[in-house]
Amino acid sequence: MTFITKTPKFWRATKILATLGSASESEVHIKKMVQAGVNIFRMNFSHGTYHEHLMRMRKVRSIEKELSKPIGILADLQGPKYRIGAVEERLFLVEGSLIQFDLSDNIGNSKRLPMPHPEIFKALYPGARLLMDDGKLEFVVRTLSDNAFTAEIVTGGFVLSKKGVNVPDVKLDTDVMTQKDLKDLEFALDNGADWIALSFVQSASDVLLAKAKIAGRAQLMAKIEKPSALAEIENIINASDAIMIARGDLGVELDSAEVPSIQKRLIYQCRKVGKPVVVATQMLESMINSPNPTRAEATDVAGTVFDGADAAMLSAETAIGDYPIDAVKTMANILISAETHINHFSFDGPAPLEVEPSIYHAVAKAAVALAHTINAKAIIAYTASGNTAVRIARERPAIRLFVSTPELRVQRKLSVLYGATTILQAETDYEKALSFAKKILKKENAVVKNDAIVVVAGFPFGLAGRTNAIRVEHI
Repeated sequence: MTFITKTPKFWRATKILATLGSASESEVHIKKMVQAGVNIFRMNFSHGTYHEHLMRMRKVRSIEKELSKPIGILADLQGPKYRIGAVEERLFLVEGSLIQFDLSDNIGNSKRLPMPHPEIFKALYPGARLLMDDGKLEFVVRTLSDNAFTAEIVTGGFVLSKKGVNVPDVKLDTDVMTQKDLKDLEFALDNGADWIALSFVQSASDVLLAKAKIAGRAQLMAKIEKPSALAEIENIINASDAIMIARGDLGVELDSAEVPSIQKRLIYQCRKVGKPVVVATQMLESMINSPNPTRAEATDVAGTVFDGADAAMLSAETAIGDYPIDAVKTMANILISAETHINHFSFDGPAPLEVEPSIYHAVAKAAVALAHTINAKAIIAYTASGNTAVRIARERPAIRLFVSTPELRVQRKLSVLYGATTILQAETDYEKALSFAKKILKKENAVVKNDAIVVVAGFPFGLAGRTNAIRVEHI
């Protein structure tokens, strides 16, 4: 079966990644979400059973076949989560007082709290901060011993058992993948996940370790949610296949005022080296319980387009929210509106990129410039790996980008790439391949008779890794 990307009523370049959960796991919901604009679905392995994830993945593949549309699947690994142990009911910690954290598993009280993570004890130092319950409570370490430390309660409040802990000021000496992650990874790969999201990345070595485990069976998306990752961000981006700016934990461990500028900088750095970048967390948070977003949320989503992100993600909005389909429709409409604005006011769009000293980047940049100059209506890129499409997409062309590939797995991989409309074909004769692509462009209402199109391919045609030519063709 030939899979092509179906176009919504208005063409949209920025992709939508949506999380599946109890509110959206039926085939009816999945189909409506795809029709509303979802390009890739996220399976959150911090929640749910293997049976639940498998059923969701199978439903996605069923809808993919029914709609003849490639749909990506991303498996999001939980990563090393840190939590306190059990505590007394209605425990309240008073600001300004001291409290001890220790390795004991005894029930916590107002004098001491159980912290069953020796790696945290090894990394802390006097003055280091410790955050709890998504930053609602804050502590500063005062004294340390081998099995306990004392901290001042900077921000107090109620504490519940098993609440999450963040230590933003230290780099923990721990494996980025837990035993649960390793099991989840094998399950995801065995069942056809296209992307693996690696949580709490701190260094490029974390990424390389995970990629060795994946062994080419999927693409690796590094989640940036630790301040320590920022110190090595260029190496992390280069080692990864894509980046997710996970603003939830990142916003807990950093001052909230820093997050917008970090987001903008990371998007630019990813574009510069041609790595897809996803912006995630709380994008339309109010739509968990409301059919409409706040004006601030709409502005936030539009900002991802103005900065040049490849995709925006919906989390709880579609996983457990009351309005999962409306959330997708709303996000799609905001993205289209922002893209339309950039088409009229280009100076409001993504910042220009520096010229990269590479033949492949030069061909991509020249193709986009040529297409704009001659008012071409589309670019067709022929690629076996998808790399040519990534290089063209980094230029953020204002016209349609059609990507022809012989691999369904490449189509699914490109479900997260800005502007990529994919065509599945394995034709090795250039004229026949071009004729087939032209038919698709007409079917997609992207071109009419006599329109110019720009073709990017390699010659001899059909051989991988030879993207070296630009041609102007006409319908």
